Amino acid sequence: MKVVKVSQAAEEPRESPLFTDPVTIQPIVGTDLSKRFRIAQVNFGKGVRNKFHSHTIEQILIITEGEGIVATENEELTVVPGDIIFIPAGEKHWHGATEGSAFSHLFVMSPDSKTTQLED
Repeated sequence: MKVVKVSQAAEEPRESPLFTDPVTIQPIVGTDLSKRFRIAQVNFGKGVRNKFHSHTIEQILIITEGEGIVATENEELTVVPGDIIFIPAGEKHWHGATEGSAFSHLFVMSPDSKTTQLED
């Protein structure tokens, strides 16, 4: 057994065309601990989000801080700490911070999942 504290996980800057501005990532569980899933916290500044994208395997988001938005082409939901979002494989979506709040979520996904950016 291993206990991992998010507060002690190193923050790594992440710049990517997938995000509207840089974010930080805190890896929690990677392929070093599990071959079946990855867990990391993503930290967004106010108003920062990722662009529409999809994954080849389902994704779970667990909201840990701030107020955010999770959206598909058909709906946009405000989410807060404690909310858990299940995103089916192939669903076009985005998620990020509201204009007035920084935002963090943990993601749980397969290391085999591929992400496709669907928005420029």
